[in-house]
Amino acid sequence: MTALEGYLRARINAEGALSVADYMATCLYHPQWGYYLRKDPLGAAGDFITAPEISQMFGELLGAWALAVWQSMGEPADIVLAELGPGRGTLMADFLRAAATVPAFRRALRIHLVEISPTLRARQKQTLQDAQVIWLDDIRTLPAGPLLLIANEFFDALPINQYVMDDDGWHDRLVGIKQGKLAFAVGPLADINGPPATAGDIFEINKPGREIARWLGQHLTVQGGAALIVDYGHAITAVGDTLQAVKRHRHAAILDDPGDADLTAHVDFQALAEAANAATTTNVISQGSFLRSLGIELRAERLMSTTPQKADMIQSACRRLIEPSGMGTLFKVRALTHPGLPTPPGFVR
Repeated sequence: MTALEGYLRARINAEGALSVADYMATCLYHPQWGYYLRKDPLGAAGDFITAPEISQMFGELLGAWALAVWQSMGEPADIVLAELGPGRGTLMADFLRAAATVPAFRRALRIHLVEISPTLRARQKQTLQDAQVIWLDDIRTLPAGPLLLIANEFFDALPINQYVMDDDGWHDRLVGIKQGKLAFAVGPLADINGPPATAGDIFEINKPGREIARWLGQHLTVQGGAALIVDYGHAITAVGDTLQAVKRHRHAAILDDPGDADLTAHVDFQALAEAANAATTTNVISQGSFLRSLGIELRAERLMSTTPQKADMIQSACRRLIEPSGMGTLFKVRALTHPGLPTPPGFVR
């Protein structure tokens, strides 16, 4: 039994069964035993790998995307560049290398990273030691001014509430103790409006994600700028149990070894857009389509020509990012922008 499981059992015995959101938040963000606060989960030695760790091309192309948006804004001399959940800082390092090709753009950037993990902050400081960076705990403390924001695999790690459909409506899904083990349970009726469902269906609501999207929509509308969201999920709100645990690059049991596995859920892109309705939202496209439209295949060819000894690795990484057998279809992309901006690169009206 992990220390965190002992803590959770004590809470359940004292307070009753926990919501799935409470369980997930405790597993991921408990100040002492939380998954993200005490370890670096990335890479071959960790539990999962993200697009920036697969290839430098991912961050470079996002930098090129942001450059085009900055130009469409009239090239402001000062702009806040923010990343939510920046991992090891790899994406930002690649982004800034691309940004440096246009010195005026690079000089305009005021870099802010929203990160609560002391372990990952330390890695980010190493990766970005040559850049001036401000770290924040909460997106809502970003300064006023036009904003360029990147959120890659951020929203999927926010706690979700789950609801189970029964004959009389939606009920909270809870985590309790049954026969001496942590187990899911059905709680009282919930006051929510979900999509059409039949008995046994599960519906998920990412309340923190909707709150952040709402703040982003308001900020972009008043201050200007754009936000790019890249994550795995679904374009249209629907029922489905997408909560999963990952440990050592394999799926794990959600209620086993709390605090030792990553917990995530698919992102509801429609719900985020509805929450951010003050801003203009693009259509949702696949990561593969998005990266192809930004020229990832041409970038791969150039990298292979300059470093032919790494050609196989570069080609393999490109395929992993864009093909359906890799991340190309499961991962989706949506942008939020100030209503006065044109449709950003990679999207169509």
